[in-house]
Amino acid sequence: MRLLLVEDDLALQENLKQHLLDANYTLDVACDGEEGLFQGVEYSYDAAIIDVGLPKLDGIALISQLRAHGIEYPILILTARDSWQDKVEGLDAGADDYLTKPFHPEELIARLKALIRRSAGKSSPLIQNGLFSLNTSSHEIKAGELQINLSGSEYKLFEYFMLHIGEVKSKSVLIEHIYDQDFDLDSNVIEVFIRRLRKKLDPDNKHGLIETLRGQGYRMRQLAND
Repeated sequence: MRLLLVEDDLALQENLKQHLLDANYTLDVACDGEEGLFQGVEYSYDAAIIDVGLPKLDGIALISQLRAHGIEYPILILTARDSWQDKVEGLDAGADDYLTKPFHPEELIARLKALIRRSAGKSSPLIQNGLFSLNTSSHEIKAGELQINLSGSEYKLFEYFMLHIGEVKSKSVLIEHIYDQDFDLDSNVIEVFIRRLRKKLDPDNKHGLIETLRGQGYRMRQLAND
């Protein structure tokens, strides 16, 4: 999952960045509202974290402008203001949730996971697709009762597919949501990770879990839940 963090407090920014990277997110960072608006419109994200008190363009105005540009990914606002009016203002601007400073990074990550799940139409951290299951809270992956161990990059790819079951995703979209902006889009890394996922999850291709659609990309098939 790829996130946008817009935070001008460099110490807090660095702290959050490390926690989010440790939680297996890919992250882009902006230090003011204008840069946040540029990145938020130009690049594709699964969610954004936006501080209210930003230079150049404050967080409320930034959120309003992102929504005016048709940006629909979930937005979590960070605020040092604890009055209910300030929280309502942020939500009315188009934010989906908020955290009041100071907060625990673990709570931020839990709220992000919930927002991303809901935006994909998933209410529970346990996502089931036929024999296969993913717990987005514990990162546990199973094929029936068998636990599957994936690398960090393999997990990111599998999680993205599980949140978009039945949707065709191009190679460039997969790279955008899993890797940094400067990643080589011509690399064959996605094909490598697709092969690894198939080998670990469905080695005999009994379920045809991940399909290749020539000229379009890849799709995780919707399997019947037994």
